[in-house]
Amino acid sequence: MSNSHTTAGDISGKRLAVLALAALGVVYGDIGTSPLYAVKEVFAGNHPIPVTEANIFGSLSLFFWALIIIVSIKYVIFIMRADNRGEGGVMAMIALALHEAQGSPKQMKAIMIVGILGAAMFYGDGMVTPAMSVLSAVEGLEVATPAFKPFVIPITMLVLFGLFFVQRSGTAVVGAFFGPVMVLWFSTLALLGIASIVDHPAILSALNPAYGLDFLLANKAMALVAMGNVVLAVTGAEALYADMGHFGRKPIQRAWFFFVLPALVLNYFGQGALILAEPEAAASPFFHLAPDWALYPLVGLATLSTVIACQAVISGAFSVTRQAMQLGFMPRMEVQHTSDKEAGQIYLPAVNWGLMLAVMILVLGFKSSNNLAAAYGIAVTGDMVITSLLATFVVARTWKWGWTRAVLLFSCFLAVELVFLAANILKIPDGGWFPLIAGMVVFILMTTWKRGRQLLSERLQGERLELSLFLESLASSMPTRVSGTSVFLNADPKGVPHALLHNLMHNKVLHERVVLVSVQFYDVPYVPDIDRVEVRQLKENFWSVVIQYGFKDEPDIPAALQLCADSGLEFSSLETSYFIGRETLIPRLNSDMAFWREKIFIAMFRNAGSATAFFKIPSNRVVELGTQVVL
Repeated sequence: MSNSHTTAGDISGKRLAVLALAALGVVYGDIGTSPLYAVKEVFAGNHPIPVTEANIFGSLSLFFWALIIIVSIKYVIFIMRADNRGEGGVMAMIALALHEAQGSPKQMKAIMIVGILGAAMFYGDGMVTPAMSVLSAVEGLEVATPAFKPFVIPITMLVLFGLFFVQRSGTAVVGAFFGPVMVLWFSTLALLGIASIVDHPAILSALNPAYGLDFLLANKAMALVAMGNVVLAVTGAEALYADMGHFGRKPIQRAWFFFVLPALVLNYFGQGALILAEPEAAASPFFHLAPDWALYPLVGLATLSTVIACQAVISGAFSVTRQAMQLGFMPRMEVQHTSDKEAGQIYLPAVNWGLMLAVMILVLGFKSSNNLAAAYGIAVTGDMVITSLLATFVVARTWKWGWTRAVLLFSCFLAVELVFLAANILKIPDGGWFPLIAGMVVFILMTTWKRGRQLLSERLQGERLELSLFLESLASSMPTRVSGTSVFLNADPKGVPHALLHNLMHNKVLHERVVLVSVQFYDVPYVPDIDRVEVRQLKENFWSVVIQYGFKDEPDIPAALQLCADSGLEFSSLETSYFIGRETLIPRLNSDMAFWREKIFIAMFRNAGSATAFFKIPSNRVVELGTQVVL
């Protein structure tokens, strides 16, 4: 199958700078706001380490080398090469790995479980990120004056509500300001850091990895606690890979190496220099970097930057959910398009309001960024470990590196990430339990949906009637034919749709032209229009149409059917009726799936979005025919 979709990675020259600027606003919001809380958590969090010169130099060294090893080398250089036709993210990685594992059911099952776990961790991270980022920015008001302390939570809730409320309008207009705002933000980070480093240039010696290693070896227990907070500096690394399809590899890489990385390093080292000179500043080193006159503008800029960071996470949740629906891991949900030009700009009401509820519960429950930091790290590190495991498989098989080279490469990253994970396991009692429980709930829902759909398919297959035999039987006893075209959605191109059998049983008629439509989703992001439909004419004026989509395509059956005209199959919208089967599921004990999971699957099935809306079929042309299925 060919793929004519042009990714941003193919664009260079004039548009490279523009795309790099846009990437700043979308891709780097999360990792760019980490200086608000990362250093503070090491020295003034729930498990602080003593403010000594050795600890400051050691921690800064760990911050720097975490950014180099995890973000620069793993993600920017290696993981971003593991794209699926230009697209990145955990779902693209799953699709790549599944493609390579075809023919090995055990490998496919293992990849699906690991991949779904990664997606579940992504949702857990997506709940904590908005709460942590916005709350840490608004807490800057406390630095200005303690009188603002009672207003921190209400202001945070107001900002978050506004953020989720505007999602329905889309981000096209606001997005135009994202890039320039983040340019200002990263420039501010660099300037604040430089001003502090100039006063204490010796802090730059912490670039030497020996300081980090000495710190780890000399303070084993304390170092593990510190590593749990150092990981906060690399939160958002997954966004580089997930948003690759929007901008391409080169703009994201250029923005990182030439602007984002230097700004982050300068700010972290500036905070370290400040704590070295004024140990009491460790309570909020980021905001103490600013002169008094700049504090309120800095709080405003920080809040705006965290809103942009949250926007990227929310958009990512929408995108991952839609991809999961296309790949069969989630039930259909309402998808609204917020842009006529950009197919990727979508809004899912159920995901939006569900996320908002979870985020607000987190803010009210944890009450401070210190407490939320414990909940933050474990989802991030879990996601990183899973990405490394999937990438090892893809590199070994897709890149033809072989298992030895792939394992050697990613074991280096895993060694660091597993230390991060072990450090964050210590924080489970303090709040790390939340993303684990949230991730576990999402994991159960996704695996239950996948298994339930498989079970339903098996039950329907048991009642399957071969299409060829059905057409032969029609020739000997043809029912009455009425004018017009009937379109039946058909999961199995070689079988007879249940809706067709029920229509024939109850109405005793067939339309003069019957079109059986099968929709297939492939593990590529896009299928070009030239490959969209496959048309076959069958006996008795029956037609078989197979419509093919990638996991980022927009399903639109009426639009796809218009492409059949080249094969001699033309449609008139006023003379076409769509017949859709709707199953009513009945649970039973001793089934192939646990009874409680059957009940969950039935509830998800009952509340799934309609095929009519999902496939953009005109509702006034739809006839639904029901049937009962015992699981």
